[in-house]
Amino acid sequence: MSGMREGGWYPLMLSADLEPGTVAGSTVQGRDLAVWRDGEGQAHVWDDRCPHRGMRLSLGFVREGVLACLYHGWRFGADGRCVHIPAHPDLSPPGTIRAAPLRVAECHGLIWASVEEDGPLPEVDAAVWVPVRSLRIEAPWQDVARAVGIPDGHRAAVLERDVEGRVLAALLPVREGACMLHLLAAAPAGVERLHDLADWGQDVRARAEERAGRVFLAGGVA
Repeated sequence: MSGMREGGWYPLMLSADLEPGTVAGSTVQGRDLAVWRDGEGQAHVWDDRCPHRGMRLSLGFVREGVLACLYHGWRFGADGRCVHIPAHPDLSPPGTIRAAPLRVAECHGLIWASVEEDGPLPEVDAAVWVPVRSLRIEAPWQDVARAVGIPDGHRAAVLERDVEGRVLAALLPVREGACMLHLLAAAPAGVERLHDLADWGQDVRARAEERAGRVFLAGGVA
């Protein structure tokens, strides 16, 4: 087992879950984010708020390499700058009108975002990682980390499992008492192995949520 200290980097989602020209929502410790991929395959992560009226950008759509807000159709380029306002098509929007991009990286089969200005990406061996699944778990991420076998102080680790082989487990703290668990298998990974790992993830979720529920009913802190 090898743990990875990620600094300010958070694993938002599996790369395979974000198709070109699509947008999705994510949350890091209560901070809502819009995750989108342009037509060339580049992933972008912004705060999930249009600078015009505060509409969630994750509800928007991608057209011709830019992200458009669902509310009034304002369009924003890859750098976050507004490039078009439908109500004023001849206006060149001032550079001060822009979304709020975060640092983003795509590696190890995951899309990562940094909520801090510095800090290196986690290092993982050069294996090819095959996506298994992502699960939302209504339990503190630290409890899930212990249940999975991720070392203390880490949000991701490569686990050596007896039957399934190596597994990359990565945790995203969504908010207090909730997280996302992303699972990937080292290639080659047959269908049966992927099903076994998916079932294992379900078992982890069931155990973690059961424990969190018991602690809540007992009046403690999960």
